[in-house]
Amino acid sequence: MKNKILIIDDEKNICTSLTYALEDLHEVSTVTNPKEGLALLKETNFDLVLLDLRIGKISGLDILKSIKTIDPDIVVIMMTAFGSIDSTIEAIKNGAFTYLTKPLNINELIVTIDKALEFRELNKKVAYLNNELKNKYSYNGIIGKSSFMKNVFTLIDKLKDVDTNVLITGESGTGKELVARAIHYGGKRSNENFVEINCAAIPDGLLEGELFGHKRGAFTGADRDSIGKFEFADKGTILLDEIGDMSLTLQAKLLRVLEQKEFTPLGSNTPIKLKARVLASTNRDLKKLMEEGLFRNDLFFRLNVIEINLPPLRDKKEDLPLLFQHFIEMYNREFGKQGTRLSPAAEELLLNYPYPGNIRELSNIIECGVLLAKGDTIEIEDLPEKIRMGKAYSQLAQKSNPFLGLRLDEIEKRIIKETLELNKGHRKATAQMLGISERGLRNKIKEYGL
Repeated sequence: MKNKILIIDDEKNICTSLTYALEDLHEVSTVTNPKEGLALLKETNFDLVLLDLRIGKISGLDILKSIKTIDPDIVVIMMTAFGSIDSTIEAIKNGAFTYLTKPLNINELIVTIDKALEFRELNKKVAYLNNELKNKYSYNGIIGKSSFMKNVFTLIDKLKDVDTNVLITGESGTGKELVARAIHYGGKRSNENFVEINCAAIPDGLLEGELFGHKRGAFTGADRDSIGKFEFADKGTILLDEIGDMSLTLQAKLLRVLEQKEFTPLGSNTPIKLKARVLASTNRDLKKLMEEGLFRNDLFFRLNVIEINLPPLRDKKEDLPLLFQHFIEMYNREFGKQGTRLSPAAEELLLNYPYPGNIRELSNIIECGVLLAKGDTIEIEDLPEKIRMGKAYSQLAQKSNPFLGLRLDEIEKRIIKETLELNKGHRKATAQMLGISERGLRNKIKEYGL
């Protein structure tokens, strides 16, 4: 079967001569009006477009962007009599395969078309294989092939259709919300509401009303009834994110709700039956908080029937290549690009980076690389500076300067933590060593969950 080629050029004689030169090899269609060309692309699956850079007063680069919107996978070869380095770079950046200058050399054009079509077929095969890998090593949007992630997938599969309470733990950025969503959307409650509430983001005085709702007049400013998250979740799932930051008073009320399977809105005397499944997640060490009297033991054991612990990215680096490809494809779609890939040197640096921000940080790094890549390859210079430092960064961060590249609050947290460990938890000695008051130290310990 012949490949379908569309020629968009406002010069009829160019269209005629190119048709004559290519029609024995390919099925050729031509238009002199760009709007007609775009309309034809929506109706017919073309394999390749030959596009003039200047069509009357219309820029071929604008037409190129529209073509890529209609079909991101189509191969476009730009043609122009106005050879220019700037326009060449712009065309390639916007997804053109290559750029030929008029008058066209027919033999060169035929060879270029063959290469472009080979490139298209190769991309199809790569996309197919990547999709096969994703299907094999993913679970409802969570990607990984490490033994850690296989265990997580197994747990999700066992838990999705039961009502057991689950506690999801792990550092920030490891994907705790994704696991909660996978449990919900993979199971029998998938057609019901999924509701997430961040217990650390809402002031304690307002969190109770957010969770359980309130009646008009329950407190100053309550001018109408409000449905809480538990009631809105109905027969679905509610995720209590950052549960370790909930106050002891509210912990007691939550425990009562879980035990009695009902809750009462503020200002009401009528309890409402709890129908939702409750999941909880945290990046804090709840066992340590229990030892310090900041988290209730009975609530911990009520929530932690089953624990799913998500390891940091640095402990499952065999998942990195799959994640690289996933985020590259995601940002290719967002930025209207295609075929972007990592250069071997850039990939090596990314494989050796420790990722203190875990998957969330990796996503940001790949977004930067895809956005800054000049062609279809992400080079070292397209990556953030901390990555470009490569192994030197990793060695410095882990050995000579453990605080290099961390935010100031992260540095403060680590200093307080390590000083506490040095003084075996003795707060007065720690405060004296750090040059702050015991009250100030107590506030910092609570703030950082130490």
